[in-house]
Amino acid sequence: MARKKQHRGRASAPEALAEAVDGGLAELIPDRDRPRGWTLVIDGAPQSHVDLDDPALLTFEYQRRLGHVIDLVAPAGRPLNAVHLGGGAFTLARYIAETRPRSTQQIVEVDGPLVQFVRARLPLDPNARIRVRSADARAGLGRLPDGWADLVIADVFSGARTPAHLTSTEFLAEVRRVLRPDGHYAANLADGPPLAHLRAQIATAATVFPELALAADPTVLRGRRFGNAVLLASDRPLPVAELTRRVAGDPHAGRVEHGKRLADFTGGAAAVTDANARPSPVPPPSVFH
Repeated sequence: MARKKQHRGRASAPEALAEAVDGGLAELIPDRDRPRGWTLVIDGAPQSHVDLDDPALLTFEYQRRLGHVIDLVAPAGRPLNAVHLGGGAFTLARYIAETRPRSTQQIVEVDGPLVQFVRARLPLDPNARIRVRSADARAGLGRLPDGWADLVIADVFSGARTPAHLTSTEFLAEVRRVLRPDGHYAANLADGPPLAHLRAQIATAATVFPELALAADPTVLRGRRFGNAVLLASDRPLPVAELTRRVAGDPHAGRVEHGKRLADFTGGAAAVTDANARPSPVPPPSVFH
């Protein structure tokens, strides 16, 4: 059962909620500036933000970049078949339902108690075509038919690390199987100096998809701090110019690398296979403070 945290002097404000889930302690922290805004935190690590009154609002830096991808992979308003590997608070699924009505979406989230907690406290629009499946991301992906998805988004973290089996060429081959010929894959990656994981993930994606782009804070790309980067991949040319413009115009401006600059950034890193896959690095404690 969820327990409530008391906040003195805020009797009329929503109270924080917390519940033990498979991944640790999940908390929903109310947004003081938005009456129905909440931040999902797991074991002290902020995961995502949701405003039930404005599902199109994206506040987290990496989610804004994924939002730009969602906006650009198809003409405005066109419904998508979308797969979300990793659920969190279902922020991006809500965004697609709001900005692309009549989209059909599949969320795959391994943490069943987290799914129940979020669905109970932050219910999905019953009219949205969103199905939530409690399963391992790769296993759930394997149940989807060939060529079904316009977009696959991977945002999977266990203990703030991407599991090893979601970092390999074999995993990405399964992603490509599920995508339509003109589909797109987007992944939220996390790394810090010396960026060995990020470089290896780009090299891995390059063995499966011919077109790649990477969006991140310049300080992350220079290896000066730990942070998130969004990788976009497809068999078709990417909307690099418009993605670059939008990422540069964000409140926390980022940079987009592609083509030769991205290949140079990868620096000859080797692709990851199931045989040598490892989880992404452990974030330093300072990342969450």
